[in-house]
Amino acid sequence: MQAYYKPYQLTFKNPVLTSRGGMQVKNGYYLFVTDGNTTGIGECSFIEGLSMDDLENYEQALKNICQSIEQNRPELLPDFQQFPSLAFGYQTALLDFENGGKKILFESDFTSGKDTMPINGLIWMGEKDFMLQQIRQKLSEGFKCIKIKVGAINFEEEIKLIAHIRNNFSEDKIEIRLDANGAFIEADALIKLERLSAYQIHSIEQPVKQGQIKLMQQLCNNTPIPIALDEELIGVSSENAAQLLNEIKPQYIILKPSLLGGLNVCENWIKIAYENNISWWATSALESNIGLNAIAQWVYIQKSPMVQGLGTGGLYINNVNSPLQILNGTISYNPIVKWGPL
Repeated sequence: MQAYYKPYQLTFKNPVLTSRGGMQVKNGYYLFVTDGNTTGIGECSFIEGLSMDDLENYEQALKNICQSIEQNRPELLPDFQQFPSLAFGYQTALLDFENGGKKILFESDFTSGKDTMPINGLIWMGEKDFMLQQIRQKLSEGFKCIKIKVGAINFEEEIKLIAHIRNNFSEDKIEIRLDANGAFIEADALIKLERLSAYQIHSIEQPVKQGQIKLMQQLCNNTPIPIALDEELIGVSSENAAQLLNEIKPQYIILKPSLLGGLNVCENWIKIAYENNISWWATSALESNIGLNAIAQWVYIQKSPMVQGLGTGGLYINNVNSPLQILNGTISYNPIVKWGPL
């Protein structure tokens, strides 16, 4: 058995703006596992400034994974709690290899092309006209749910934008999700949530920065808008997951396998969420189509009734060609379409 990796750099079609600043490119690695006949591929995808991966030692950890696979020595594997994106890449590379190296990790009606999954259309932060342009485009593409990043421009402008959407599209026409990426502060977080609630908002992700457990607990207990934990889950061990959800009691959690430590870790979050009557959905974390493919296939077999956040594959000008397709607000897998070269 052999294992190796190679870096990639994806370029955004348009530079994207979040509450943490702008991004023009997205870096990561592909991990390959092969016996000479069958090759499995996994993606190790981190987001600088958000992922908790130890980037200084990242490539050395990748080398250790390859050594571990080639020498059949599990003790050489890095501490995946320090490298959650490596855990995801390692797990999915092995799954792909074990299933024949065809990038079908979980066979289902999704991978056979018989079924689809509803997804939200992602609206990036920017000037009002730019955001309105994106919204019109998503609606014309058949999306019934849009997710709007808030917190990077003036809040009054964001309110006007959301009001404009609601004035033109009722709640039964379009579902609005918001993602604050921790942009609100304690002094005005609840006030902003109350103002936003006038526009029939489905949910808001991470209104305040992670780590403020008591504040988040108070917000979830008093919010007029359902709150979804996102960054709050990053770096939380499996042993502490139940305590976190029991303390904060959010309405939703967002699962990002590359940021949380792989599919098994996410399944543990799902189990704990259900035990606490908390709903969930999954979101890709700017992976290429390799990682997105693995997440989409995994999400489908979980049978979640929620609209998923799996529409990021079209953000790049140099993404690997794949059978994944987005049409009428859904993601599907067309088995007739061949994968392109990496």
